[in-house]
Amino acid sequence: MTAGTDERLSVMLSAGEASGDLHGSTLCRALQDLRPGVRLCGMGGARMKAAGMEMIADPTSRAVVGINEALGRIPELYRAYRHLVRRLHAERPHVLVLIDFPDFNLYLARQARRAGVPVVYFIPPQIWAWRPGRIRTIARRVNRVLAVLPFERELYEAAGVPVDFVGHPLLDVLPLDLGRDEARRRLGLDPGDVVVGLLPGSRREEVTRLLPAMLAATKRLASARPAPRFVLGLASTVDRRIIDTMLQPGSSGAPPVAVVEQRTYEVMAGADVIFVASGTATLEAALLGAPMVVCYRVSRVTEAMVRLLVTVPWASLPNIVSGRPIVPEILQDQVSGERLAVEALKLLDGPLAATAQRTAFKDLRGRLGEPGVARRAAVAVIEAARVACTRGMMFPA
Repeated sequence: MTAGTDERLSVMLSAGEASGDLHGSTLCRALQDLRPGVRLCGMGGARMKAAGMEMIADPTSRAVVGINEALGRIPELYRAYRHLVRRLHAERPHVLVLIDFPDFNLYLARQARRAGVPVVYFIPPQIWAWRPGRIRTIARRVNRVLAVLPFERELYEAAGVPVDFVGHPLLDVLPLDLGRDEARRRLGLDPGDVVVGLLPGSRREEVTRLLPAMLAATKRLASARPAPRFVLGLASTVDRRIIDTMLQPGSSGAPPVAVVEQRTYEVMAGADVIFVASGTATLEAALLGAPMVVCYRVSRVTEAMVRLLVTVPWASLPNIVSGRPIVPEILQDQVSGERLAVEALKLLDGPLAATAQRTAFKDLRGRLGEPGVARRAAVAVIEAARVACTRGMMFPA
């Protein structure tokens, strides 16, 4: 059944990573609230499926980082691409919604345009950080961009791309009112404890590259501070056995580290300082007011490519969005237990340093818009589908 003959609004969505699955699920629910009975299908993960989307492909559980690592995923992603293209041409949904994952989604956008299906990009590529030339591809293949960072609107407007700033989708999913004492209560920690959080990433490669240095830092902090508590927030996409192996007695010599699952936000809100892998988690932590030390490490090949393509001087989102270095970044060969511990002690021993970060985080929060992002995005998606009816598609009443 094609969109031209279906009495219900039909939306295809495409998300390729865990964060896209999370934000795609809130968008799915907002679409259902606005248009009960909407048909949702596409690529995503368990959250989008639970939100009512028919799953065509799910690559989210095997997300990787780095160029070498991504090569092994090509066959799986190509199969997903073929399934999605087949459905695009056979059913011609009223609109295709792309969510991040640009190297895949921009190819899918080309097929959608060939099928006469309008394309909306929610959480667009970070052209302001690297490969800015992609904006020309976006201008050719995407009908409307839903920007999630305030400065993105100006970039797309300058390139002649229709754009709306809808706000950052984290505002819809984060427990922004979660306080330090309540977070510690949920974690079973005393309000007077010195708490250090470890957030080594949501991918296996990130954990194996960053956690050893984080554990080395805990050894140094344990010798410098009286009885600090260490808590590791385990991402749902990381196998617990990897963490357990690295934490085995004698394997690292680190002090005891409590591992908690499904409590990442509590770790952020309850800690005095966190070690965190660069990525979306840094923005989450900033919105929850967590003083942080950011670190990241990729393969040599990926590092060489990134140096050629990146156009911003920072790696972490809090620094990029703020336009200045508000959190320390320790990258590549600089990632060591000593460096992490030194930066953490600056935040633990110098209250002015932690206060400066929290003050900057409040300003950052004001730049990102207001909650209700998914609903605003859903309104834009429905409007894009409505506009398509002027090109011969039937828009359901």
